Amino acid sequence: QVQLVESGGGLAQAGGSLRLSCAASGRTFSSVAMGWFRQAPGKEREFVAAISWSGGSTYYAESVKGRFTISRDNAKNTVSLQMNSLKPEDTAVYYCAADPRSSRWYVGLYNYWGQGTQVTVSS
Repeated sequence: QVQLVESGGGLAQAGGSLRLSCAASGRTFSSVAMGWFRQAPGKEREFVAAISWSGGSTYYAESVKGRFTISRDNAKNTVSLQMNSLKPEDTAVYYCAADPRSSRWYVGLYNYWGQGTQVTVSS
């Protein structure tokens, strides 16, 4: 059974930092891209960041560029999202995703999804 399990969410103050991790099990994802998405209450899910299988290419939503960093460790089958300079508008449930069905990684067409982890940023 393939599983993606996110961790590291919680409460942070504006300007603070959090680090999200996503641990994959059931198969290796070292040959596929992985990404992070988020969904705020009452809003549609949106792309946050994605990383190529090697880690050599990364992509970010404009809203998080310069503040968030995506990375992966293929030996551990994990992907992480370092979030700095957090803003209240970053409050959302964050989802890890793996193995996109589209070359447009910012589109939420992934074969595997985690259950999500809540991030709340207070002002």
